[in-house]
This record gives sequence, structure tokens and C-alpha cells, in this order.
Amino acid sequence: MSSEGAHTVAASRSSVVRLMVPSDANFMGNIFGGTILAEVDRVAYITATRHAGADCVTASFDRVDFIAPVHVGDVVEFVATLTFVGRSAMEVWVEVRAEDLKGGGRRLVGNAYVTMVAVDDAGAPRPVPPLTIANDAERRRHGEAERRMAVRRKTRATERAAAARPEE
Repeated sequence: MSSEGAHTVAASRSSVVRLMVPSDANFMGNIFGGTILAEVDRVAYITATRHAGADCVTASFDRVDFIAPVHVGDVVEFVATLTFVGRSAMEVWVEVRAEDLKGGGRRLVGNAYVTMVAVDDAGAPRPVPPLTIANDAERRRHGEAERRMAVRRKTRATERAAAARPEE
């Protein structure tokens, strides 16, 4: 799946590591989901912008799964990987792992799929380079992402059609 000007998945992969502090926590001592989502959005932006070589905006979040709680004092790593690239839209998969620095190892605490769109200076969608798929794991994730993107397109078309109909 390589073509001229294409970029690899590895070239845009990014990660952010953050210590969770008391101001990130809810009344139970767990980190707010919104705090996790903000970091997911930031790392997805980095990955998409690296690939596009242009500013990107968040178009959608889907399939956000909070698998286990994150606690004050945990160090959380957010790893973002491109799974699909269209004309201007890109799907970024973000895995979230937490670690108690006093022991216990790293554990998967969440993941999400974020659709980012590259934009020009006027905010209009702009084309991005194609994605080079290098191995079977990337090929599998790409195929899964193609199916999710098709569902997103169909859902948007249905929603636009419903919004265009006069109220009954």
C-alpha cells in the first residue's frame, strides 16, 4: 500500500506521559474521564499533525473505553497511532496505560479512536499524504479502520438528511 509521498505509521506515532495529580481527581480519588479525554485529544493531534504536516482539528471521538480507573499519583502514558488516512481525515487509535510508580507495573486503562481532519489556514479540509502500511498488524488495524470510517460517513449522511427535513 505504498505510494509516492506516503508516510509510515511509525513516522507519526507519538506518546505523552503525564503524572496524575489531585486537581485531576474526582471525589472518589479517581482521575476524571474528561482529563483522560483531553490528553487523548492532544496526543491524537500530535500524531495527525505529524502525518499531515498541517494543523488538524478533532472531528469525532468514537469507541472510547475506560477499562480501569486511574488514580492520583499514577503515571499515565498515552500512545497514538494512525490506523487510517483518507483524503483529509485520519483515524488515530490511542491506548492509555497507567503505572503506579511504587510498583505493580503498567496496566491498560483505556483506549479511543479519534478522527482528525487536516485543515488549511482558512479552516477548510486539505489533502494529506497517503499512509504506508508496513506489516500484518497495521494491515489488520487499517482494514478495521476502513470499516469504521464507512460507518461514520453513512451516519453523517443520515444525520444531514434528517436535519434537512422540516419538523413534523
